[in-house]
Amino acid sequence: MGKMAAALGSVATLATEPGEDAFRKLFRFYRQSRPGTADLGGVIDFSAAQAARGSGPVAHKVVRSQLSVSSVSDHDAHRAGLQPVSNWRAYGLEGYPGFIFIPNPFLPGYQWHWVKQCLKFYSQKPNVCNLDKHMTKEDTQDLWEQSKEFLRYKEVNKRRPRSLLEKLRWVTLGYHYNWDSKKYSADHYTPFPSDLAFLSEQVAAACGFQGFQAEAGILNYYRLDSTLGIHVDKSELDHSKPLLSFSFGQSAIFLLGGLKRDEAPTAMFMHSGDIMVMSGFSRLLNHAVPKVLPSSQGESLPCCLETPPPAVLPRDSVVECCSMEDWQVCASYLKTARVNMTVRQVLATDQDFPLEPMEENKRGITTEGFCHLDDEKSHVKRARLNPDS
Repeated sequence: MGKMAAALGSVATLATEPGEDAFRKLFRFYRQSRPGTADLGGVIDFSAAQAARGSGPVAHKVVRSQLSVSSVSDHDAHRAGLQPVSNWRAYGLEGYPGFIFIPNPFLPGYQWHWVKQCLKFYSQKPNVCNLDKHMTKEDTQDLWEQSKEFLRYKEVNKRRPRSLLEKLRWVTLGYHYNWDSKKYSADHYTPFPSDLAFLSEQVAAACGFQGFQAEAGILNYYRLDSTLGIHVDKSELDHSKPLLSFSFGQSAIFLLGGLKRDEAPTAMFMHSGDIMVMSGFSRLLNHAVPKVLPSSQGESLPCCLETPPPAVLPRDSVVECCSMEDWQVCASYLKTARVNMTVRQVLATDQDFPLEPMEENKRGITTEGFCHLDDEKSHVKRARLNPDS
């Protein structure tokens, strides 16, 4: 109780800025927080023993969530790199119906595949990224090839310029989100990755959403000074389907608020491998990421990323082997970074996009280079560029 009281005391003493709502105040508090101090005493850690036992200072908020174990076979879970659903631990929070948190359900070593996909393959054309705003398609054709040598020798030459992968802030998949209009449209679409679709379908089914179709994805690439501003994901036309979130790399603080920003949010840690599902009432709640937490061991990887995947994978696995050469690049990147994949179903079954005026269609994706991730050095400049905020 001491850490919780100290954290609440610190928040209470933080002066409220003019016009600042309860969510923004806590966002600012955690953005300025110091790891290893009482500042983080009020942050829920679902992977800790206290969450599993239902005891501790925040236990009154944490509840166990029931999963649909029979909806996903052990074989299909393994194909996606997941443990059998019967082995997963799933939690919810009082006052947040439809919110499900699953601490790292991945099999040892299988996160390597998803990290490699985000850095090496999902960042390739024809997918859209923030670098497109200021660079030609030729310049952004293969960010991995242009960056791998920089990252492989990052520790040797720390004064080198940042590689293109280190400048990457977001990538969109499937139906490409238009940051200007805050809409999806039928004519801004590229094929959604089949492996990520399969992973998403298994997680959705385990949470009771059989028939979920992965149609759009937003990948966020966080540096240690990055934040994700307060927003609501409401651009999808069908809100009855869940929003899935997968985290890899360094830990971060996630804030889950209410329908309005004058409701103080609940803070929780997101560690590598953790999965969050926002559905039902929680599907349209305000949320944000105020801070990415550097490793307490210096520039190092989370323990769950130290184990390589098995040499032999199931014959029909959607997960592929990751070479040590590729992982060396991925590991160098993740020592000071975090990657998050969010997957959504945009349309209801048999639903079509509404017709848009011709001038709206002409806008295309020319301004998709705007990044909704805020860096501390440009926080004011980018604070209004969050999706759906």
